[in-house]
Amino acid sequence: QVQLVESGGGLVQAGGSLRLSCAASLRTFSAYAMGWFRQAPGKEREFVAAITWSGGTTFYADSVKGRFTISRDNAKNTVYLQMNSLIPEDTAVYYCAAGRVVTTHRQGNEYDYWGQGTQVTVSS
Repeated sequence: QVQLVESGGGLVQAGGSLRLSCAASLRTFSAYAMGWFRQAPGKEREFVAAITWSGGTTFYADSVKGRFTISRDNAKNTVYLQMNSLIPEDTAVYYCAAGRVVTTHRQGNEYDYWGQGTQVTVSS
């Protein structure tokens, strides 16, 4: 059974930083593109960042570009999201996702597996 387990969420003041991790129990983790999405209360899930299977290419939503950095360690079956200069609008549940055949990297329906999410709350 495939599991994606997020960690690292919490409460932080505006301007602060958090590092999210997502550990995947995928046998062929290095063959999967990985993405981070988020969902704020009362809003639809939105794309945050993604990284190709090799880590060679990354994608970001305009709202987080320059503040967030996605990376992966295929030896550890883990993907990370470093979040700096956090603002209250970043408050949401953050989900990681794994996709075997991914084209745009920005659409949730391209991903096969999802984690349970981790809460990020940014206070003003």
